[in-house]
Amino acid sequence: MFAILANRSYRHLFSAQIIALIGTGLATVALGLLAFELAGDNAGVVLGTALAIKMIAYVGVAPIASAFAERVPRRAMLVTLDVMRGLVAVLLPFVTEIWQVYVLIFVLQSASAGFTPTFQATIPHILPDEREYTRALSLSRLAYDLESVASPLLAAALLMVISFNGLFAGTVVGFFASALLVHSVRLPSPRPTAPRGFYDRTTRGIRIYLKTPRLRGLLAINLAAAAAGAMVIVNTVVLVQGRFGLGNSETALALAAFGGGSMLAALALPTLLDRMPDRPIMLWAAAAAAGLMIAGSLVQGFVALLVLWVFVGAAYSASHTPSGRLLRKSAHPEDRPAVFAAQFALSHACWLLTYPLVGWLGAAAGLPLAFLAMGTIAIVGAALAWSLWPRNDAEIVAHSHMDLDPHHPHIVGAERTRRGYRHAHAYVIDAEHAAWPVG
Repeated sequence: MFAILANRSYRHLFSAQIIALIGTGLATVALGLLAFELAGDNAGVVLGTALAIKMIAYVGVAPIASAFAERVPRRAMLVTLDVMRGLVAVLLPFVTEIWQVYVLIFVLQSASAGFTPTFQATIPHILPDEREYTRALSLSRLAYDLESVASPLLAAALLMVISFNGLFAGTVVGFFASALLVHSVRLPSPRPTAPRGFYDRTTRGIRIYLKTPRLRGLLAINLAAAAAGAMVIVNTVVLVQGRFGLGNSETALALAAFGGGSMLAALALPTLLDRMPDRPIMLWAAAAAAGLMIAGSLVQGFVALLVLWVFVGAAYSASHTPSGRLLRKSAHPEDRPAVFAAQFALSHACWLLTYPLVGWLGAAAGLPLAFLAMGTIAIVGAALAWSLWPRNDAEIVAHSHMDLDPHHPHIVGAERTRRGYRHAHAYVIDAEHAAWPVG
């Protein structure tokens, strides 16, 4: 897996991702402490609102940012967004009002909503070989999981010698270092084949996404994964400290169990995906996430929760990590930023649904019912995915064109039939292919 780091461009981009993730992790810890300083016992309300603002920015800004990704050189856009995030982090220590936190969080997360899908869409160009790209996806998953463990530990160590405002300095360093690493490599910036209006460019990714059967299935898988993931993120502390009467260290251990399961799956996926197609792995993982949520309603002890969280982490990673492979083969290079942005926005829309729902249900109706509700949502997601994602999901699709001029360059060499000009190639939604062929 780590052999792909021999590629200089990818090595620098991966390093940029890790450094920016650590900076973000430090900011997360510092924001919690800042919220408590500003709001006291109402800090949870402040953080909950900030989380909602983050999701709204992700859902609303990503498609708009993808419209600019077509027109702006890829490297310049990524560097600019990193610098913007760094400048916001510079301002955070000087915040004195809660509304200022909300404004800066919206700007910061809007920049992230533009950066992340554009960054993700760049990796397939750096690593065009599918086996190498698969390993890059697993490394990315590992980086996210390791960050969730390493950042709080690093923050705890730093807080022994500096104030929490000093953590924002680490965030600033992280984003500016990421900008320098991105600037140090040459990045391809595919151009669209024809000029498009702003509305077309803004909605293009979502239109391609929703017209592609495998991506409609992916959206349903996103829902199942968000149901399981939200239960872990929102209610782990409630389970460990509220139900079992344990402390902060046990809460951290439970979250580490989820991350550990995710990392184990990420390590196993490259070999597994070399032998099996994406569809059965992702669908069975989504179904497993649903079953694990139902089983969670019966959990009675801390050890059982640790075991459950390991398996939930593995199911989450197996259902989510291969998604980049589906996105890559479902769009032309020039449309990939828009399609990755659509995945970013739509997947976070699933989180925007499950985050508040699981929190409200856990508080109002009890944790067993919250488990069952998330299990039900995951079952619906898994069932929809099985239905929407065709079993025979061939990349090369035979189809006919009835509305193209006989001299159109796209149908040169095609067979003329009663139903138009018939040929086969890697099928994606574009100007010549407005809908997926039926039958």
